[in-house]
Amino acid sequence: MEYNEKELVELFKETELKNVTAGYYSISCESLNGLQCLIGFHFEPRKKGFLNELEFFRTDYSDQIKSFDDFQSHFEKAFGNPTGKSKGNDGFDNYEWSINGIKIVHFVFDRFGPEEHMRIKYESTTPYKNNCGLVLSQRSLRVCNI
Repeated sequence: MEYNEKELVELFKETELKNVTAGYYSISCESLNGLQCLIGFHFEPRKKGFLNELEFFRTDYSDQIKSFDDFQSHFEKAFGNPTGKSKGNDGFDNYEWSINGIKIVHFVFDRFGPEEHMRIKYESTTPYKNNCGLVLSQRSLRVCNI
């Protein structure tokens, strides 16, 4: 099943899903076997689109190293070792997973100070399900048990 905005809102109707802007929602939650963070749900196109990207983030990065290591640890437990690694910014490496048309990236870049990014984007038509209840199929992400 591919989720549009209406279906996502219905799925999370008893939670505090926040409509940030057209085509973008966020929620504070526990996911990937214990990762405490916020998840952003991105739809493409922005209006009448389908869920195509998940963004994992926090509002407090007072300990950037601890945050980065926490995200990295949970993603490696869920998706295995990264398929790519390169030198990044501010002492952090860039990590990437490419799994059956899924692209996962984790990096820090300097916009107005260090900014951490952890994103999952589905870029294929081959269905994929990991061991944490995240199902990716055709043009969209399907979120289960987050």
